[in-house]
Formats: sequence, C-alpha cells, structure tokens
Amino acid sequence: MINEFMVDIKRDVQLALREDLCAQALDSVPSLKEQKTDQEPLQFAQNDITAMLIESHEQSQAKIITREAMVMCGIQWANEAFMQIDNALQLDWKVKDGDVLIPNQCLVEIKGNARAILTAERTALNFIQMLSGTATSTAHYVKALEGSSTRLLDTRKTLPLFRQAQKYAVRCGGGHNHRIGLFDAYLIKENHIKACGSITNAIKKAKHLQSSKTVEVEVENLEELKEAIAAGADIVMLDNFSTELIHKAVSLNNHRCKLEVSGNITQQRLAELAKTGVDFISSGAITKHVNAIDLSLLVY
Repeated sequence: MINEFMVDIKRDVQLALREDLCAQALDSVPSLKEQKTDQEPLQFAQNDITAMLIESHEQSQAKIITREAMVMCGIQWANEAFMQIDNALQLDWKVKDGDVLIPNQCLVEIKGNARAILTAERTALNFIQMLSGTATSTAHYVKALEGSSTRLLDTRKTLPLFRQAQKYAVRCGGGHNHRIGLFDAYLIKENHIKACGSITNAIKKAKHLQSSKTVEVEVENLEELKEAIAAGADIVMLDNFSTELIHKAVSLNNHRCKLEVSGNITQQRLAELAKTGVDFISSGAITKHVNAIDLSLLVY
C-alpha cells in the first residue's frame, strides 16, 4: 500500500532535506518527475559544512538504535533520506514497519560515505521518530481494545502535509483509517446540518449526489440519533456522549447502522467504551499528540 504514495514520500523527504541544506541551493535540483531511480547523489549535500570536515573519500559504518520500546514505522522515508544524499549507501534493515521493538534494539546498519551518512542522519531520524511515535501511540490504544470487536479509527487531525504518512503509521500500529480526506466519504457535522436545514435533508442530498459514498452523521443526543437512523445514515458518530448515554444509543440503534464514539477519548476510557458494543472509537490524539521516539545514530 505504501507504493501508492511513493511520490509523496520522495517529495516530503526532499523538502525536509531542503530545510537542512539551504533552500537556495536546491533551486536547481530537478523536479521529482525528472529524477530517476538511479539518480546521482544530490550535489547540495556539500552545504553540510560540518560534514565537510571529514575527508570526502572517508568510508564509515553506523547503526540506528532505539532508546525506548516502540512500534517501528518509517523505513521508506529513512531510505529516501539516505538515498537522496548518496544512492551508493548500503542500508541493512534489521526490522520492518509494524515490528514491536525493545530499548537499544538496532533498526538498521548503514555503510558508505561518512559525509553522506551524517548529512542524512537527522532527516532520517526525524521521520522515523515521528511516524514510530504515531504507530506506538496507536498500538497502546489498540491494546486497550483487545477482546472486543470495536475498532480504533484515526481522524483528519494530522500534522499538516503528513496525512498519508500518519495514516500509514496508524495502520502499522494496528489501527484503522477513517476518511483520508474530504473526498472519500461524507461526514455530516453540526454546521453542515444547520446549513442544510436538518439531518434528514443533509443525508437525502448526500445520497442523491454521491450514492456510492459512505454517509456518516455526527449527533449530539438520542433524538438526533433517531432521525439519522430513520434517514438512512450508514454510520452515526456519537459526539461526546457519556458512557451511560452510549449504552442507550446502542440499544436504540439495534444494529440498524454502525455506531462510532468520538470526543473525550482517553486511553483509560477505551476498555469501558468497548464494552458498550459500539463499532468504532475514533481518536485525534494518536496523530496530533505525537511523542517522538528517542533514537540514536552511532558511528562505529
């Protein structure tokens, strides 16, 4: 599935390297459409003035280790960071995305030009620490739902421009993706309902315009839930419902549509919510509250 957005990965890594290596120096870099898979090492790497202290022919070996337990995510982004600097570098990955790692475990061994390894280091680590942080947080939430049929969903509350990357990280952590964006499913919320006049009107128009798309409606009370069910919603999101009210909603619904719980979702509350019998629990915290993983690159 990651191959579907390889162009995005190449672009994002190039932009990240641009931050480190002076934007003006990159103005002459060919566009991604012009770059080949066997492209020459990018010449702007010489803008790493500290790496220039090392002799240009110096070869080295390094490894990346984790200082804490984590769920691995971000191999392709790290590969791009190293390859865009020097495609002669050799990376021997000891893990794969989705693996659960322990402190001090080696992720990858790297061999090649010493300057290139150190120039690409921070960009590669930044992607791994962010994406693995998302995957690890997701895995903690998923573990709290073990033994239930309730699935954990992410939201669109992602870091700007990292939607696809974080959605991928959620999958690596065992979670499931909600909408990717505004184009692949309806999510009719309070303001949409007000603008359309009613829940019924909004659902009716959605089904008329895009009958193949899933129609989800956010409700704030049981009366709105009844209307959404009657109007034919595929999924109803129970927004900030108390646990007691969720139990009532599940009983009222009686499997006529899928139910999703959102709002005030904490890791401590997950098991309690799963016991209500809802189909989905969505959380923005797993993508917007990212705790970066502590990683180190060590030359030896």
